[in-house]
Amino acid sequence: MDFQPLPAGTDADLLHPAYRSTARRGPRQPPLRVRLPAATEAGLALPPSLLLPRDADLTARGASAPLGEKIAVVGRVVDEDGRPVRDSLIEVWQCNAAGRYWHAKDQHDAPLDPNFFGFGKCFTDGDGRFRFVTIKPGPYPWGNHDKAWRPAHIHFSLFGNVLAQRLVTQMYFAGDPLLALDPIVQSIPDATARTRLDAHLDMDATVGAEMLGWRFDIVLRGRGATPFGL
Repeated sequence: MDFQPLPAGTDADLLHPAYRSTARRGPRQPPLRVRLPAATEAGLALPPSLLLPRDADLTARGASAPLGEKIAVVGRVVDEDGRPVRDSLIEVWQCNAAGRYWHAKDQHDAPLDPNFFGFGKCFTDGDGRFRFVTIKPGPYPWGNHDKAWRPAHIHFSLFGNVLAQRLVTQMYFAGDPLLALDPIVQSIPDATARTRLDAHLDMDATVGAEMLGWRFDIVLRGRGATPFGL
């Protein structure tokens, strides 16, 4: 499989002054090109047994329904030529509707939801499609600068069908006014590439009066690639 380099500006700047922590952890030396081992192109197969019955429904993990707006997130994962990335593991994690993560290091003054833990996983099907159910996450302050609030987002980890398709990124909600103010989003130089992180309202994925649907399509590598999220 021949992977083409990403167009300039697709991925985030690893040193972005407005995103202050990059000054401490960003690389200072230019990247080195390495030859990928043969196993990189041999294919990556993960067993379906990794998925438990309720992993694709983040709202069904507690004793009762979590608080917040229930949503369905759907999409299709393809390679740079539009071919489906089949039977590939997707992991997601997020904060709750109040903007707090189920993690000891998150001490944001917002309530934890005892029925929402904020993580799940699913596999793409034979056409590269996926679907999971969750609660729309809330924005939260993150201390980068005065009045710094992160837009609502969901973290994605994708393994693809080969190691070179590995992607960790973030999904945002189109139209969120915080997107234009967020240094993490704005660290992606190309404005068109930034829009590839936006999920869009999808009435076909909406389930009656139960939940709205949002569509987030993902391209792994090459032309039209979904940016790597910091």
